[in-house]
Amino acid sequence: MRRARRPAGQSADRRLIIRTFSRLLFAAYFLEAGFILVVAPWSGFWEHNRFAEMHRTIEILVSSPFVRGAVSGVGVMTLIAGLAELASAIISRRREPAGPSQAEP
Repeated sequence: MRRARRPAGQSADRRLIIRTFSRLLFAAYFLEAGFILVVAPWSGFWEHNRFAEMHRTIEILVSSPFVRGAVSGVGVMTLIAGLAELASAIISRRREPAGPSQAEP
């Protein structure tokens, strides 16, 4: 049984949609993870950690403002990476040609 061949433009459009959607999901993941890393160290959830309460050394380390600031700093960097990926996806989507690609046979 032979499969029907799709026109080159339709295949390129599908790939463009999948690529754009995956980039948006990637950006959403980074934005969400960054937001959690920025907010969590300063919430009550961070202070009532059963794992940290089992070991005094870990509890002292986790309650340190320096560690909280470091985790929040990683969160800010993750947020910036998510915003950069989102901006890149939007800009590249606007630059893509509307018609079929000339490079494909």
